[in-house]
Amino acid sequence: MTIGTVTDAFSVGVEEEFFLAHPSTAHLTPVSGAVIEAGRRMGVPLFKELTTVQVETNTSVCWSTGELREDLIGLRSAASAAARHAGARLLAAGAPVHDEPPAPLVDSSRYQRMGREFGMLATDHGVCGCHVHVGLADRETAILVGNHLRPWLPTLLALTANSAIYRGRDTGYASWRTVIWSRWPCAGPPPYFTSADHFDSVVTTMLDSGVLLDDRSIYWDIRPSVHHPTIEVRVSDVPSTVDETVLLAALVRGLVATAVRELDTREPAPVSAEVLRAAYWRSAHDGIRGQALDPVGLRRTPFTERLAELIRHAADALEELGDLNEVTALANIVLSQGNGALRQRQAFARRGEVADVVGDLATNTLRGPASAGIRITPAG
Repeated sequence: MTIGTVTDAFSVGVEEEFFLAHPSTAHLTPVSGAVIEAGRRMGVPLFKELTTVQVETNTSVCWSTGELREDLIGLRSAASAAARHAGARLLAAGAPVHDEPPAPLVDSSRYQRMGREFGMLATDHGVCGCHVHVGLADRETAILVGNHLRPWLPTLLALTANSAIYRGRDTGYASWRTVIWSRWPCAGPPPYFTSADHFDSVVTTMLDSGVLLDDRSIYWDIRPSVHHPTIEVRVSDVPSTVDETVLLAALVRGLVATAVRELDTREPAPVSAEVLRAAYWRSAHDGIRGQALDPVGLRRTPFTERLAELIRHAADALEELGDLNEVTALANIVLSQGNGALRQRQAFARRGEVADVVGDLATNTLRGPASAGIRITPAG
């Protein structure tokens, strides 16, 4: 299977989840209903999440990173304005930074059922992620492409880690959200699937056993979307800045385009679930400043080398999509300036005050592009 004209083949869209914090206390505040209503009055659709201290945005279907960036900036700005109308601040963070009581679940039949079925898993959940959708009309293709993406998930996880401070303490991890998320029965690294029938068989077994409430409860980090003709990659904390979200989305789209090209010519390298989970742990712990585990080569390597390998792997597709220069520039910015997890630690280290972290998060949530004026050197 060939990519053909990639600019016509691979749309991209992004869902971002955010926390809502009180502007004075910096604690999370359960005003999602008021924020969503304020957004409705502004003509901006905002969406509820599991708890009343969270809100979600969805971009339109985009065909370029420029279009995606414009949409993300507009949505973050509008969601922030809606939050202000409801007496809150919008925060892009993977997990609560203050020591918070369990947040109330949203008053919907599905979320209330989740609370009854899963107990503290639901009521003590409260994390914010970022989901990237890439257009793939054929469901079988989406499932097979997922096998090719599995080895790169830990790299994407480390790149976007944004939950180092949790409940008033430094966790020692770059992405504590990943640790919280892994408690769910159908979350984290996806299995290797040989076909759509294989995928459906596993899901049916989990539904019949009651492990899943419905097909929307498939929380693996790669899945064919339930509602859209897309493959959905769900491995990331919500990134701190728009630039980091754009980088994530461009890399995911490049990996998907590369995998589609490889379907007829190359079998994905076998990666055991145990090794992939170990690679997740290393990435969640170390983030971008430490080591990464290559789940194919079975070796530890600096994260910077692993990220360079990812960009080289997807370089042809990124070039055809018009994203290679921007991906290279944004990756260099993140490596030199740090990501959300590093900024959280830096803010916390100033005085040991969570309010400093919350203020920094609120600022970076609305930070403009750092890539303006950056000299770009494409990756070799």
